[in-house]
Amino acid sequence: LKMSWFWLYLPLHLLMATSLCHSKKAPTTSSQQSFKTNLFNFYHSLILADGKETTVHLLKDIPKRYYFALEEGRVLAPFSITVTPCDVPIEWSILAYKSPPGKATPGDHDTQEVSKSQKAPSMVSTIFNYKGNSVETYMGMSSHSALYLLEFLSTERDTHITVYLTTDTTSGHLYPELPTDPRIDVIGIGHTTVTLAWKHSPSVLQHRESIQYCLLVNEKHNYKSLCAAETAIRSSGMKLPPTLALSLSPYLLEPQQVMILSNSELSIINKVSSGEVRQVCMGTKNTYTVPNLSPSTQYYFDVFIVNLLTNASAAYTGTFARTLEEPEPKVTELKDGKVIHVVLDGKKQKFYSLQYQARHKKIHFTFQLCQGQIRVHITRNGKTVASENLSGLRYLSLKGKLLDTYLVQLRSAEESNSSVKVQASPHFHKPLFPLLPESLKIKSFSKLRTCRSVTIAWLGTQEESKYCVYRKRIEEDQIWRELQSADRCSGPESRHKSEKVLCKYFYDLNLQRAVTTETIKGLEAGTFYLFDVYLFGPSGLPVRYHSKVVKTRKKC
Repeated sequence: LKMSWFWLYLPLHLLMATSLCHSKKAPTTSSQQSFKTNLFNFYHSLILADGKETTVHLLKDIPKRYYFALEEGRVLAPFSITVTPCDVPIEWSILAYKSPPGKATPGDHDTQEVSKSQKAPSMVSTIFNYKGNSVETYMGMSSHSALYLLEFLSTERDTHITVYLTTDTTSGHLYPELPTDPRIDVIGIGHTTVTLAWKHSPSVLQHRESIQYCLLVNEKHNYKSLCAAETAIRSSGMKLPPTLALSLSPYLLEPQQVMILSNSELSIINKVSSGEVRQVCMGTKNTYTVPNLSPSTQYYFDVFIVNLLTNASAAYTGTFARTLEEPEPKVTELKDGKVIHVVLDGKKQKFYSLQYQARHKKIHFTFQLCQGQIRVHITRNGKTVASENLSGLRYLSLKGKLLDTYLVQLRSAEESNSSVKVQASPHFHKPLFPLLPESLKIKSFSKLRTCRSVTIAWLGTQEESKYCVYRKRIEEDQIWRELQSADRCSGPESRHKSEKVLCKYFYDLNLQRAVTTETIKGLEAGTFYLFDVYLFGPSGLPVRYHSKVVKTRKKC
């Protein structure tokens, strides 16, 4: 910054003149003391750079000062100062110091000089002051005989701000321009979406390649600047990269962050205590539909126009909208003894509702988990009586009154699809599924493996039941997919006839001895096989044991 040497020495000269007056026992007035204090402030201030955004850190109740003067030789020059609070409201002001008529010299001790120095307080004036947390810009004309002091103060807590001074008002702006009407319009509201539109910034038309729009979505309140939004997210425990969403550089995200890049749009979702905070940059499009919102929830939306070359941004006037309430889910009626097969979409995470009206005091619910993970929630007359994650085959016996209404709500506990079979019945003595053993695992004996055969074993029950064994040849890279995608509700009817090995009946009243083995022959050497066992009960509905993969020996 080019500074006039005259203005650098001006405070020192005035201070010396005032000291001389004091040594001649001139009366000290309060205005003179105030002027001495103001002059002292210059020696404890920093020079504010011209044409550069400066970050200023403020400690609570401790003022911070910067000063500037224009290049000597310019009689009147325009300048502007933009201050952006990044957190709490602050107070800031601009003071102008103008030189007294005539030039003083340190050796001039006559009475006329004393008289001039006593008039010095009239040369200090406050030309602007502001208190708040909005982005404010002051534009003025600077005289070549004036020195300016900027004073900043935070009375709430430690904070930081950005300050931008420029005397070049003709070659463009650091900050992108906002349109005449900077409001964001809500043009569509759904259960899980909100569609927004805003008027184009003039900067987009001039610098399309280096300008883009970024949207911030949160459930707390609107933000008046992008740095205020980033500060709020950090204060909630997040560690954000600086000027997040101002450029598309790859950042190392924290565990609570999710980055999504699709259709040239960068989305970053921060999981914070007050809900999700989403940042989406969509290039120069001035409409956007925010997806995957929660029903019946109020959201706040802020749009920032960002200069990717300078990292400077300007904020549109924020808006808010409440998503529509989720419609009442369709309820399917459960009838005595009837089995309903429910498939749940893991991506939508919607509840599937079943209703059952009791005709007996004691009711038995049966759940057979077919695929994935499922959460079940059961209410009786509006009060919760059971809530848990399902695993395998589950029986729930509930006791109430005649004509009690039960509502069974099911949803997938993971993002992939899940499915389950459900039955409600008052007759537990006529179970839908067979009596189950302690474990549904299939065991293989490594020492009994040969190149052409495999021996497996499984547990039975005290009830005579039918067991069918199936085998399937698979490749090594198919093992994980086969085990994960297995439908535990499907029966042998879904298998190819060539995969069937045998069916047998057995039971043992002594559970310690209720185990059976089977040696499957006619296999190929060094090959992976998938083995399944199906258990059939009186109702004819099968229960599938957990699949087992075994590899025959390569050499014998």
